[in-house]
Amino acid sequence: MDKTKIIITREEIAKRIAELAAELSRDYKDKNPILIGVLKGSFVFLSDLVRAMNIPVEVDFIRVSSYGACKETSGKIKLVQGLKIPIKGRHVLVVEDIVDGGLTVSFLLDYVKHRRPVSIKLCALFDKPSRRKVEVPIDYIGFTIPDAFVVGYGLDCNEKYRYLPDLCILEE
Repeated sequence: MDKTKIIITREEIAKRIAELAAELSRDYKDKNPILIGVLKGSFVFLSDLVRAMNIPVEVDFIRVSSYGACKETSGKIKLVQGLKIPIKGRHVLVVEDIVDGGLTVSFLLDYVKHRRPVSIKLCALFDKPSRRKVEVPIDYIGFTIPDAFVVGYGLDCNEKYRYLPDLCILEE
């Protein structure tokens, strides 16, 4: 059985999300942004972020697939669910749980760009720059984390561990 080791507590996550929400509320005041949550991993972060913001926002979801086995990316990005809300001429904030290799985010930003929003920014709760294969601009970062496989707070391994309230390293 796998063990988990907490590296960022739920309290630290909540505090940082409140800070990000305040910054986003300032930056997007009077812009009626669309927040695009990247499923499935970002749903916990997005829900906490939206509730901590104090401006009106719209929310949509996009779902992509890139992982084969638990810890290894296939390297092939597949769009599973596209956007439902038209974003042309709108301010868009892509909300991602984690950026590691950058391939998925690069694919998503291109997908969004082709729909001609006024602006596109990226907010990632966790950034793992040591794994980067493609450089992507992250406008809002919650935490920079070490090169380890992490679960919890919405992040999973074969659909397990999403329920953990803290960010944990998955140890074998």
